[in-house]
Amino acid sequence: MKRTLFFKIFGGYFVATIALSALILAFSFPIIRHYHIETVAGSLRDLAVIIRSQITQPMIDGNLQRLDAVAKSSGKDISARITIIASNGSVLADSEQDPGKMENHRTRTEVASALEGNPGRFARYSDTLKKEMLYVAIPVYKDKKVIGAIRLSQYLKNINIITNRVLWAILQITLLIIGISLVATFIFSRNLSRPIRELIAASQRVAQNDFSAKVFLKNTDEIRDLADNFNSMVGRIQALFAELSRQKDEWNSVILSLREGFLILDREEKVVFSNESLRSIINVNPDKGRFYWEAIREPKLSELVREARETKQGHIREIEFNNRVFSCSATFLNVQEEVAIVFHDITDMKNLEKIKTDFVQNVSHELRTPLTSIKGFVETLEDAAKDEEQKRYLDIIRRNTDRLINIISDLLLLSKLEDKNDEPAYEKTDLKALIENCVKIFEHQLVEKNLSLALDIDPAAKDIMVDPFKVEQMLINLLDNAVKYTEKGGISLSLGLRQGKAVFTIEDTGIGIPGDDLSRIFERFYVVDKSRSKRLGGTGLGLSIVKHIIMLHKGKIDVQSTLGVGTRVIVTLPLDPSFAAPQTGVA
Repeated sequence: MKRTLFFKIFGGYFVATIALSALILAFSFPIIRHYHIETVAGSLRDLAVIIRSQITQPMIDGNLQRLDAVAKSSGKDISARITIIASNGSVLADSEQDPGKMENHRTRTEVASALEGNPGRFARYSDTLKKEMLYVAIPVYKDKKVIGAIRLSQYLKNINIITNRVLWAILQITLLIIGISLVATFIFSRNLSRPIRELIAASQRVAQNDFSAKVFLKNTDEIRDLADNFNSMVGRIQALFAELSRQKDEWNSVILSLREGFLILDREEKVVFSNESLRSIINVNPDKGRFYWEAIREPKLSELVREARETKQGHIREIEFNNRVFSCSATFLNVQEEVAIVFHDITDMKNLEKIKTDFVQNVSHELRTPLTSIKGFVETLEDAAKDEEQKRYLDIIRRNTDRLINIISDLLLLSKLEDKNDEPAYEKTDLKALIENCVKIFEHQLVEKNLSLALDIDPAAKDIMVDPFKVEQMLINLLDNAVKYTEKGGISLSLGLRQGKAVFTIEDTGIGIPGDDLSRIFERFYVVDKSRSKRLGGTGLGLSIVKHIIMLHKGKIDVQSTLGVGTRVIVTLPLDPSFAAPQTGVA
C-alpha cells in the first residue's frame, strides 16, 4: 500500500510523541516514588530524633513500662509504628505489637546500622504485619555509647497511594500535551504535504506532455524555491522538446530524402527505422517492430549485422539486391546497442570499374604483341648498326620499349589480382627457402652497389599456408624497391611467427619517403622520386601489386620511413587466413 507524505510525517510525529510520553511516564513513576520515599524517610528520621529524647532515660533505667507507653502514645500521634530495641537486638517496646512475642532484630539491616552508630533505612516486607514497610532507625546513646536503637516505620501502601495520585496527574497532563501535539502535527503535516502534492500533480501533467503545468505557492521557504525551480525547469524542458522536435523533423526529412537506403535495428534485430529508399531497393516494406530478416532474406546482410554486433565496430560489405550492387555499411551504436546500416548504390561505379579493368586488359593485350615486335626489330637493328649515334638512339628505343612492356605486364598482373574470382592458391610453403630464392635474384645488384643484406628467419617458418607465387612476387617487389632506392649501407629482411601470424620486416638505409607521400605510395603509377624511377625503369605499380597480394591473404602492411634515413616495411600475414579480416594501413 502506498504511504503518502502526510501519513509518513504525521505517523512519525505521532509515534515519536507517544514513545516520548511513554518514556516520561515509565521513568517518572520510580523517580517520584524514590523521592517521596526519601522525603518520608527524612520525616521519620526527624521524628525518631524527637522521640529518642523521651526514651533515652527510661532505657538507661530499664523502665520497660515507660518505654512501651511512650512508643504507643507517640505512634498514635505520628501515625507510624515505633519499635525500641536494646543493644543486643531484643525488642524492648513496640507501638503495635507485644514486644515479648517479637523476634530478635539484631540482624535487621536498618537496626544493625543503627546499633553500629549510623542511621539506617530499609524498605521490605514485614513478617509481623504482613505488609510492605519503610523502616528508619537511629542509635540511642549514653555517654556517647550506643545502648540501643529506636526504629520508626510506615506503610509503603500510603506512599504508593500518594505516588499514584501524582502519577495520574502527570498522566492527565501528558495526555493533554499529546492531544495538543497531535493537532499541531496534523496541521503542520498538512501544510507541509499540500505544496508537495501540488508539485506531484504538476509533475504528473508534465509526464503526460502537458508543459503548461505550473505551481505557485505562498510559502517563503525552500519549498517555494523548489516550486520556482520546477516552473523554470518545465519552461526549459518545453523549449528543449520544441528544439528536439524541430531537429527530429529535420532529421526525418533528411533521412527520408536520402537516395541511400537506411535501416536501424534494435538489440533484438527488430526494425526501429527504415526510409523509403530502402523499400524501393528491396521491394519490400520492413515494418517497424518486426525482425528485419522477415523482409530481407539475404545471408550476406545477416553476416554483416552479426559482425558489427560481435565486434562493436563498423563493417562494409558489397551485397546485391535486384541485380544492383550496394555497398552496405553497418555501424554499431553503443548507447542503445543498435545497428545502423546504410545501403549505397555502387552499381554504376562497379560497371565503370569493370569497363576500366576490361579496357586495361584489352589494351595491354593489344599493345604487348606490337611492343614485342618493336623490341625484336630494335635488337636486330642494334646488331646491324655500326654508327655509334645510331646505336645510342636504338638503345633509348629499346629501354623505353622494355619499360612499356614492364608496365603492361604489371597492369595485367594487377588486373588479375583485382579480379574477385582470383583467390590465392594456398599451399604449405617453406618461407625460409622462398626468401632465399628471392634474395638470389638481387645478388648481382647488391654486389654492384656494394650493399649488405642481413637475413633473420625463424627456423619454424615451414609449412605456412600461403600462395607461394604471390608471396614471392610481393617480396621481389619490396626487395626491388629497397635495392633501387638505397645507395649505401644495407638491407635487412627478417621473418618471425607471432600470435598465429607471419611477420615480414624489410628495412633499408635508403633515401626514405617524405611524410606527405606516405599515404599515397600504394596508388597506381605514383612514385616519390620520378626522375630516379624513370632512370631505373620503375613502373609505379609495384606497391599497388604488393597491397593487393596482401589483401588477398587478408593481411596488412605498415610503412615507416624517415627522409634521408631509411624505410621499414612490415607485412603481417595470418597463418590461418580463413578467419582473418583484410586490413591495409600505412604507419
